[in-house]
Amino acid sequence: QVHLVESGGGLVQAGDSLRLSCAASGRTFSSAAMGWFRQAPGKDREFVACISRSDSTYYATSVKGRFTISRDNAKNTLYLQMNSLKPEDTAVYRCAYGSMYSTAVKDYVYWGQGTQVTVSS
Repeated sequence: QVHLVESGGGLVQAGDSLRLSCAASGRTFSSAAMGWFRQAPGKDREFVACISRSDSTYYATSVKGRFTISRDNAKNTLYLQMNSLKPEDTAVYRCAYGSMYSTAVKDYVYWGQGTQVTVSS
């Protein structure tokens, strides 16, 4: 079992930055692939970014160049640095613990409850 807790969301203006954190406990964090997903009202859950246990990263086209995923294995914490935020980034952001390095929801086994990010224009 893995317990994931996100923090760092909030209400910001377009162009601002936020850093989300995801604290993990339970299984060995360093050996897992981790991901960030988001879901806006009325829309499906959407892949944002993922990081492998060897620190390879992959981003959705919509966030590439603006968002950066990283991990601190000593702190069992996953991060998502979000710069140049846009109103269309508004969503609940959830971190996930994966069985493999993947962009697919089905490949993630444990999920956090999420943190709300709202970007005003």
